[in-house]
Amino acid sequence: MISISPKTKRFLLFIIKVLIVGGAFYFIYSQLANNDKLDWQKFLVLFQKNYSLGGIAFLLLLSILNRLFEILKWQILVSFLHKITLPEATKQVLGALTTGLFTPNGVGEYAGKALFFEKSKAKKIVFLNLICNGIQMILSVVFGIFGLLYFNANYNIITTKTVSLLFSIVFVFFLSLFFLKKITIKGYSIEKLIHKINEIPKTIHQKNIFLAICRYLVFSHQYYFLFLAFDVDLPYFILMATIASVYFLASSLPTFQFLDFAVKGSVAVYFFGILGVNEWIVVFISTLMWFLNVVLPVVIGSYYVMNFKIKIEQ
Repeated sequence: MISISPKTKRFLLFIIKVLIVGGAFYFIYSQLANNDKLDWQKFLVLFQKNYSLGGIAFLLLLSILNRLFEILKWQILVSFLHKITLPEATKQVLGALTTGLFTPNGVGEYAGKALFFEKSKAKKIVFLNLICNGIQMILSVVFGIFGLLYFNANYNIITTKTVSLLFSIVFVFFLSLFFLKKITIKGYSIEKLIHKINEIPKTIHQKNIFLAICRYLVFSHQYYFLFLAFDVDLPYFILMATIASVYFLASSLPTFQFLDFAVKGSVAVYFFGILGVNEWIVVFISTLMWFLNVVLPVVIGSYYVMNFKIKIEQ
């Protein structure tokens, strides 16, 4: 077996951290600089017209609240194992976000968080992160379905027959899960998963759900206020229903974090196009949402990645 000296291990760890951070900044730059759909001249004209320090501060505040709610969710969930401070939770969430930037649907985030804990707790940390992200996904589905129904009721994108068929498929899917919950595959089953979830105190679940709802309302309304800033004049419920639909459908598609705005932008262009919103406005707003809620946290997370230390045996 090849033996690697502690000095070599530290150097390899440093290279990995540089590659993660360097790759993150490269992809951010390439997506912003090489996107032909971003009309910067139109953006600058509109920005100068509607420029407001208060408005910028408000949007930044919403971005901070968005991540703060996520950090608080993680701090509360981890308290099931042991208590961590808010700065420690911040380091873990933002560091893991940066690590998961290159992985499909941010799965690298799971490994990123696990690295902050002992190996013996790795499975439990991955499970807690699944709970943390799972409730956010469930909310996106619930709000998204209602959003789609409301949107469809006003614009008749799909027929009533198709809607009924989709609900039937969903009903059969969940019914199948109920009857198959005891089937075990490699030691895992739905029943065992439910049992593990129930081991976590109800107060933790309640706080997790409350913070997840707060986070959803924050980033969806940030999207809404950006449309207002771009002079998009549409009824509140139509706009919010469309935003909910876009997040639901875009979140259902497998993608990478650094391409998140491109996927959401493509789905948004279709839906907002039906509402008569200019494509360049939709693309810009999707890009700004990505910049405010992914790029800025990744910049801070890069600091935590570069300062991450792992115990190396001598």
